[in-house]
Amino acid sequence: MTAADNPCTRCGACCASFRVDFARAELQSEGGGVPDALAVDLGGATCRLRGTDHAPPRCAALVGRVGERVRCAIHEWRPSPCREFGLRAPLGLGDDACDRARARHGLPPLPH
Repeated sequence: MTAADNPCTRCGACCASFRVDFARAELQSEGGGVPDALAVDLGGATCRLRGTDHAPPRCAALVGRVGERVRCAIHEWRPSPCREFGLRAPLGLGDDACDRARARHGLPPLPH
């Protein structure tokens, strides 16, 4: 599969469906890669990606139109929950969480 075939570059439903909490240690100011300006402090050792606690959620780093063409503005610095989500989706394969996110945006599930 080529990068152009990756359904994630047309989707973005996960980035506009779920709250994304991550460890403070993943912030740039703490030695990680996530830009501090995109984090909301939840206190203690936890942060949240800006925009994912809105109703409806939409990560502030998501660029483009869900279901058509999207990209993550911080892809190489995204936090661990984003890195761990939908590991099979770039291969054109979905899972239950991916299916739920896609359904919220009127998109069909990917094959399992």
